[in-house]
Amino acid sequence: MTATKADLHAKLNQSRAALLGAVEGASEYDLRRPMTPTGTNLLGLVKHLIGIEHVYLGDSLGRPAPDTLPWVEDGSVWDGADMWVTAGETSEEILRLYRRACAHGDETIAVLELDSPASVPHWPEEGRVTTLGFLLIRMVAETAQHAGHAEIIRELADGRAGSDTGESGTDWPAYVAAIQAAADPFRD
Repeated sequence: MTATKADLHAKLNQSRAALLGAVEGASEYDLRRPMTPTGTNLLGLVKHLIGIEHVYLGDSLGRPAPDTLPWVEDGSVWDGADMWVTAGETSEEILRLYRRACAHGDETIAVLELDSPASVPHWPEEGRVTTLGFLLIRMVAETAQHAGHAEIIRELADGRAGSDTGESGTDWPAYVAAIQAAADPFRD
């Protein structure tokens, strides 16, 4: 594995771990409930990344994923079905699918080179052709972005701080009070 590929893979794994850390220990309700005006929720972020892993580190590289995703198979993914879990989908099932998707992605990264050709089926035809390297960069960005969302959602849900705040030694109430004091003069 080249140093660049190893670095990208390590960053992807770091972001995957942050995502899983954000959901770990949350109540079933907090995993599922919408926390933003657009419905963002913890398990929905995980579910979304299952599909991203499948497409970018699987199908696009001629390496179909080990699982068939019902929301992809029935087309409801295009209506946002990958952004929330139904009452019939268990958190254990979603997390198992995510771990399996990640393991499959890891295998893809291990057996292919960064310049291995890829074709993303849902991209416009003129821009569909790419490489593992480009898709790996995109995977790192997508996973890091959604892991950050998950950490914020978790903090909103039950107050648990994200991966980079837990052991900082910061007096959070005093810190937040200082920020609020700086904002107060600008209230309408």
